[in-house]
Amino acid sequence: MTFSMRRSIAILQKDYKDLSKNLFVSSSALMPLILAAIYGRLGVETINEHYMVFNMVLCLVAAYVQCSLIAEEKEKNTLRGLMLSPATTFEIIIGKSLLSFIGTILIVVVAALLTGYAPENLAVVSIAIVLSTFFYIGLGTLLGLITKTIMEASIIILPFMCIFSFGDFLLPLSDTYPIIGVLEYFPNSQLIQLANEVQTGAGMIDVINNIIVIFIWIVAIFSLVTVLYRKRMID
Repeated sequence: MTFSMRRSIAILQKDYKDLSKNLFVSSSALMPLILAAIYGRLGVETINEHYMVFNMVLCLVAAYVQCSLIAEEKEKNTLRGLMLSPATTFEIIIGKSLLSFIGTILIVVVAALLTGYAPENLAVVSIAIVLSTFFYIGLGTLLGLITKTIMEASIIILPFMCIFSFGDFLLPLSDTYPIIGVLEYFPNSQLIQLANEVQTGAGMIDVINNIIVIFIWIVAIFSLVTVLYRKRMID
């Protein structure tokens, strides 16, 4: 069966209407902009501070909004109908992800303007942020398939938001607690490492290892999404 962008766009339009009616989810997605505006007024001194805001955008928009959209389909008992529709699995995943992807990129751009972030190599940073967005959308899709209601989605996202938004600040404790060192390989930390390298003049070749690690996370999360999605189809 060939891919139909029209079906994916139809799902995007439906999601936009649903999200516009849910003020709690839509307003939560805008919270990082408030933080970005405050940081912009106070002055951001380090790359880590910029990326705390950006990682929060990834968690609250790419992951949480995506999770809520999937959970809402389950809450309304419309996800099964979507799965049984003429749309293919790929079309459904693309359609359900478009709103989260577009929203994430737009809010990251606005947040960067508010904090005054100016990367030395915009192309490399852009690629890394887009790849990171894919991972967080995959995470949100996975959590959405696990949860049954928007309320559950709001709760299940909290530990992931803490880890992926603020986990990097725990890394200095890794000498005392070696297990914390694992956080260094998480996608949020890899993104921050890449951004710091780029700010010192590094190019794509210099940060390729960070890109590869983020890509591995993408493959892993979407593998889990595929398995769980197929399981939900036969449940």
